[in-house]
Amino acid sequence: MSFRFSRCSLAVSAALSVLAHGASAQETFNTPVTVSATRIDMSDQDAPYASEVHTRSDIERSGASSLFDYLAQQTSLQVTPSYGNRYAPQISMRGYGNDGFQNLVISVNGRRLNNIDMAPQLIGSISLSDIERIEITKGSGAVMFGDGATAGTIQIYTKPHNGVSLETYAGNYGNRGAIATAGLVREKFDLSATLDHSKAGGFSDKDPSGHKDQSEANTWRFAAGVKPVDNLRLDFEAGSSHIDTRYPSSLTLKEFNATPGMNKNSLYTQQKLQTDHWSLGADYQLNTQWKLSARHHDEDKSSLYPASKFASDYRYISNELALQYQNDAVVINAGFQDFDGVRSQVDNRTTKDNRALFLQGQYMLDALTLSAGVRREQVTYRYNPIAGQSIESDKRLTSWELGANHRLSPQLALFANYSDAFVTPDVDRFFTTDWMTGITSFNGFIEPAKVRTLTVGANHNTERNRLKLSAFYAKLSDEIYLEPFSFKNTNIDKSHKYGIELQDRLQISPRVTGHINYAWTRAIIDRENDGAGAFNGKELPGVSRHSIVVGLNVRVAEHGNLHLSHTWRSSTWAAGDFDNNNVQKQRAFQSTDVTYRHQLAKHFEMYAGISNLFDRSNGIWVRDDAIYPVNFERTWKLGARIQF
Repeated sequence: MSFRFSRCSLAVSAALSVLAHGASAQETFNTPVTVSATRIDMSDQDAPYASEVHTRSDIERSGASSLFDYLAQQTSLQVTPSYGNRYAPQISMRGYGNDGFQNLVISVNGRRLNNIDMAPQLIGSISLSDIERIEITKGSGAVMFGDGATAGTIQIYTKPHNGVSLETYAGNYGNRGAIATAGLVREKFDLSATLDHSKAGGFSDKDPSGHKDQSEANTWRFAAGVKPVDNLRLDFEAGSSHIDTRYPSSLTLKEFNATPGMNKNSLYTQQKLQTDHWSLGADYQLNTQWKLSARHHDEDKSSLYPASKFASDYRYISNELALQYQNDAVVINAGFQDFDGVRSQVDNRTTKDNRALFLQGQYMLDALTLSAGVRREQVTYRYNPIAGQSIESDKRLTSWELGANHRLSPQLALFANYSDAFVTPDVDRFFTTDWMTGITSFNGFIEPAKVRTLTVGANHNTERNRLKLSAFYAKLSDEIYLEPFSFKNTNIDKSHKYGIELQDRLQISPRVTGHINYAWTRAIIDRENDGAGAFNGKELPGVSRHSIVVGLNVRVAEHGNLHLSHTWRSSTWAAGDFDNNNVQKQRAFQSTDVTYRHQLAKHFEMYAGISNLFDRSNGIWVRDDAIYPVNFERTWKLGARIQF
């Protein structure tokens, strides 16, 4: 972090502290925050695993317009556009680098967003206005979520709307949007509906077709819940999202330094994404101790690149049947899950089907919480080309987890968690493309990656402070990656990762709240035979050692709220630099963001925000002279929201 920013940050912080001095209602932090990663609702203070929870009030304070903005600017996650695509970004945690999104299971109300190929999760299809809570579990989740939960999970929970809300905003570079929500909550039923429209005019120069790196997204969602009898709850949800986005090609270092928004007389990549989904759920309380739950999710997705006519169509169907037993001290969850994924392209149809049985138990005795679980999963692949022989393979894998939490006092709790997890290769990993001929051929079924992770930590809560501290060590075999010289998908034989994570939220004064989210991470390649020893002992590229989000939230008036945050990630090796030998490294990422919200009347609020306040030029380094510009302009927006 530059000294220039440090001085600016200190000056701003000091000014805000002076501004905030005075009498006001003090925010408290000892109110329990709920976590549900094991399908057992409990306080995060008592959880036998590391968690990071973001509530609705956190989201509204941030001033973020999209889920991408919030995750990138307010959480410990490393979130970057996937070669420019902000709607399906690369998300990494705990040192898994550019393939980190495949080592995280992301779900919305239990519906998995993970794809069966190398496409990242489409988080752009989720309206931020619908989210009640974002729960990030670290080094845990392998029993309940299975395949892919090696780094952890991101669980998103939506909320029922009550009343009508209209919001609109506009900013520079053609950014504008409108959100409408409506809902009705009663004792026996609830209904909710959301319409979300956003549009961006683009930040880069026009390409030869006259288009900028512009985008448009339209999303709708409907949800309903009903209790026909006291012990039965039925839920239905449906939604759709259409996204049309363009993003630029890479630049050389000279071009990037001169003008990150330049166009090299080439067309921007255009991608059209469509997703339609619906879900059914039922919870039946058999008696005071037993509960039966069932879920069904159905999703159709498509991805089209109009210039090349390259298209992929997906169909994802998943089911869960679970039984829960609960008394004063013991909670046991057992059940069956399946996930059938199909991808259809012009010359082949590829499927990946998962079947799993799971058993998760938790024992609570006074100040001690113990947890244990096991999962057995079968993964089946089928590759059916239009011409040629069909190929099939299957794997049977086991994951398990142990956890403990001991509350030493009402304020302090210690926890430990051990997880044995796995991630199976996506269907794209079975193919390789000859860089000279451009011909793609079958590469073979490569091995699943297996990860053993130990996490220890402490939670400390008081009326003025909420502190979380954890340390982890992960030992991996067969970590999956794309070998940069032969462009062959294969496995890293042995590797390991370790680090420290710190979260703290502090009441600095009656009107000022501060927060910090810091991670120090190391990711090391121990041995990789496919690299002929060139990668041994090297750092996994794309993993920043230091990542930090710091912020202040200030009540500047009775109805005014100012939120200031700064995100910084240290420089590291470029995404494809596995031998740590490139001349150009990934530069440090920096962005300062500020939002002011003011309630003019009981149901009317206005806000203003500035992102990348100091106009930092950020980019994604893939290799030398291959840089994708991201977040390289200062942007502002003005908005208003009215509730009825």
